[in-house]
Amino acid sequence: MRALKFMACLFLFESVFMPESHRYFWRMCVYLVPLLPMYASHASASDERQLVQAINDFRGQPQRCEARMTKISRALTLNTSVALPINFAGSSRDALKASGYQAVTVRTIRLAGAQSAGEAFGMLEKRYCGALLDPQYADIGITRERGDWRVVLAKPLIDESLEDARSAGRILLAQVNAARAKPRMCGKQPFPSARPLSWNTTLEMAAQGHSQSMASENYFTHRGFDNDSPADRARAAGYGGRQIGENIAAGQSTASKAMASWLASPGHCANLMNPMFTEVGAAYATATNADYGVYWTMLFGAP
Repeated sequence: MRALKFMACLFLFESVFMPESHRYFWRMCVYLVPLLPMYASHASASDERQLVQAINDFRGQPQRCEARMTKISRALTLNTSVALPINFAGSSRDALKASGYQAVTVRTIRLAGAQSAGEAFGMLEKRYCGALLDPQYADIGITRERGDWRVVLAKPLIDESLEDARSAGRILLAQVNAARAKPRMCGKQPFPSARPLSWNTTLEMAAQGHSQSMASENYFTHRGFDNDSPADRARAAGYGGRQIGENIAAGQSTASKAMASWLASPGHCANLMNPMFTEVGAAYATATNADYGVYWTMLFGAP
């Protein structure tokens, strides 16, 4: 199991930061091992359906697992993009990404000596009940070669938890104003409460353009693909304000998670609390083949 690392960055009072650990992850993210075409065979459709049905029946009832009772979990969806070769030994997330599936979390299980779907389920129930019942997983992939099986459980980055654009905007505006409504420490710097921001559709348009550019072109910086700055993009969209600030984030699957990542970062938090700003616009864009899947931009302005 390997959780997706999140990235966030700010523009204005700090330069773009990216710790060495994140730079390493960035390099790893763009190195995709072309393993999926090497599949020897998949489980037959009948095997897949039988095993998935047994697992979903198991998840559909409270179970005693690892000395505790579990709650009912949603049914898993059989997804061929999540299947991996029997002898797969690389990065599961990178391999799924190469097939167009951006995963937050992946769990792979190898079984040997199961001659039927029933035997495979028996092994899974006995040895891996915790993984089978984990409510975070939404998709499953199955590969079989004779008595050998590989079962892959995955949670997609982009799923039903990601709000539509309008809802995301409302959430971000409400949360930034809730944060500004009371004094706050941004790292070691204290900030008094600040007046609420109003939503500006021109800033929203500029934010949407940058998020879409980052998602489409697979990069994560304040400088755009054409080397434009946040202020350049705001002016190009028609914003005439005298001050511009920008927060960006990538990999967060909801608006609330994007906001939480900004509040946890001193520099981003300082942008959010800056009393100079009076307006804000924000947007996200997605791309399943991009390194982080979801890209967020929040633009602050003062007319």
